[in-house]
Amino acid sequence: MYQRHSATSREAYLRVLPDAATLRAKVYSYIVRQGTSGATDEEICDALKMGGSTERPRRIELVNGDLVVDSGRQKHTKSGRLAVIWIANKCLKQ
Repeated sequence: MYQRHSATSREAYLRVLPDAATLRAKVYSYIVRQGTSGATDEEICDALKMGGSTERPRRIELVNGDLVVDSGRQKHTKSGRLAVIWIANKCLKQ
């Protein structure tokens, strides 16, 4: 989705739309491979060489689809801030 008040947000959304499923699959696959350790958005971006404005919407789609959940844990980012560790829902059930 895009910010309705922003023409540039809409343009970016429309530009990535054809690739969204592939990008979402890459994000999901990476999170699954991390197992119960999970990954922060920053780690996902770094590993996949994907910008945050591309990665985060794909991860949010996975959360909305109940494929990825907040692990309840956090870790420090490079800047020292705490970030949620995301985990594949199926890893919780194992």
